[in-house]
Amino acid sequence: MEPPRGFWSTLWRLFYFLPFFIGLLLLGIIKGAPLCPIVCLIMTIGNSAIILGLWPAHAFWTFYCIARAKQLGPVLKLVLSVTVSFLLVLWPLIGILGSVLTGAGYGFLKPIMATFDAIGEGKEDKFLHCIRDGIWSTIKGSCTVVRDLKDVSFHSYFSIMDDLRLQNAPNGKPYEIRLTCIPGAFLAGVAGILIDLPMITLIAIFKSPYMLFKGWNRLFHDLIGREGPFLETACVPFAGLAILLWPAAVVGATLASILSSLALGGYAAVVAYQESSIKMGMAYAFSSLSMFDEYSNDVLDLPEGSCFPRYQYRKDPSSETSLRSTSFNQGKRESKNTSRTTSFKNTMAEIKPLKLLEQLFAECKLYGDNLVADQVITAKDFKEFKSGKTGSSIISVGLPAYCILQALVRSAKENVDGLLLSDNTEVMTQNRPKDAFFDFFFDPLMIIKEQIRVKNFTEEEEGYLCKLVLLLGHPDRLNLMTTASSPLNERRRAEINAIARRLQGITKSISRYPTVRRRFDELLKSFSEELERKMGGSEHRYQSGRSILKTFSLNSLEIKTGNSGIDEEVQLTSDSTVPLN
Repeated sequence: MEPPRGFWSTLWRLFYFLPFFIGLLLLGIIKGAPLCPIVCLIMTIGNSAIILGLWPAHAFWTFYCIARAKQLGPVLKLVLSVTVSFLLVLWPLIGILGSVLTGAGYGFLKPIMATFDAIGEGKEDKFLHCIRDGIWSTIKGSCTVVRDLKDVSFHSYFSIMDDLRLQNAPNGKPYEIRLTCIPGAFLAGVAGILIDLPMITLIAIFKSPYMLFKGWNRLFHDLIGREGPFLETACVPFAGLAILLWPAAVVGATLASILSSLALGGYAAVVAYQESSIKMGMAYAFSSLSMFDEYSNDVLDLPEGSCFPRYQYRKDPSSETSLRSTSFNQGKRESKNTSRTTSFKNTMAEIKPLKLLEQLFAECKLYGDNLVADQVITAKDFKEFKSGKTGSSIISVGLPAYCILQALVRSAKENVDGLLLSDNTEVMTQNRPKDAFFDFFFDPLMIIKEQIRVKNFTEEEEGYLCKLVLLLGHPDRLNLMTTASSPLNERRRAEINAIARRLQGITKSISRYPTVRRRFDELLKSFSEELERKMGGSEHRYQSGRSILKTFSLNSLEIKTGNSGIDEEVQLTSDSTVPLN
């Protein structure tokens, strides 16, 4: 929808739109009012049952993993145990209260959003959709929230704690607390809070009127011109509500700034402990004022810089930690400028995280179907996944890691700057999702891609890397699928093993997200049907005494099957692309 041009056209469109807006808002409220208690009840009962039912297991397993952790020293284990005790006591209260508030808000606001979204462009039978949309989908969404919490409680939590329990100490030396540095760090932390709390409070209060009038000016400008948040119909009620509640938002931002001063000032204790110097901790306490002032100037588009001094609070100024605060605002400004330039020229659309997730599962479906049909993924792998042993599951970690590896190798061979997907979409710094958590995965993957490009692996080495990533380095299956005529030198093998471990670690972190877990269950059902069809419903036929030797390559999967001296060779291409819907 193009925004109107001209004063009278704009004014007429505004008055023409108001009756429809009010009518849709009332209809959404009528649908949301009865759904609110129902959804709240579903989420509260479901989440409370999960939280309270698993609380004893979580408490026991937390203390057990801390006690058995090889990378933690005795004193640090004691401190963590005391800290975790408070968190475990608060978790049921916070979890249940959060479920009540989330259920009430979701049950009331979701039908309103669906009502406005029903009259969007390209929709048919808009009147029917206005009445129907947002009822059943809201109830299903509340059940999905309960399901996601279950996945986090059953899968993600135990996977993270198992990593803590099983990982070895770096360089054989566990992390430990230096008791002699604690008094000085405590004094630096207290002093930092006493310095930052009043000063940051004054800065926030001083800049709050500017934030209030600047926000109102932009919102009213967008309202009159039907631009910004008012351009999308589904966002209009919330954009209009933002005008009314903008003073409350400013007050909330001011209070949040005041609360953040406690963390900023308290971090002086961390600096003093890391540098073993109270002087360095105090230097950070004063420097944090400059950092907060510069950050608030960037948010409000005020002139750059700060009137507060910034001191050196690290003994090694070239360290990454010392440069983090200095480069944060610069990076933020560069990101903002890049974002504005890209948005203004409209040359590169931002890729949504959902598209990347859909692409990952589409490729998992493609490669997974082939691997199931060719008996590379076995019935034992499905049983392992169903049993919940996903920490080392080929289905939940090996398969997606294998698919990501194919994209990395493809990108390295094409020598592109970003990540080249199978539909020829390139994910670059300019168009990648702006979600903060995405940076935890994108940047390490780009490093692995560059390592693959620099190493320039041979076809044999790429095949070994593919097998290693897919089979999680399982010695029996890896030896079964490795030919005797393909030895690798120790240095090259160690480099390949390091890349495989890093890629599997990243994939394991991705698999801990509840949405990913839910989608993998859908894939598992598809794979199970394919497995039953290929096996004729009989596992005995699948586990007959056939010995299988498989050799992977990047663009083809060559399978050699030996049975009573008879060899069969089948060539399966695996470089096809998967279109996205």
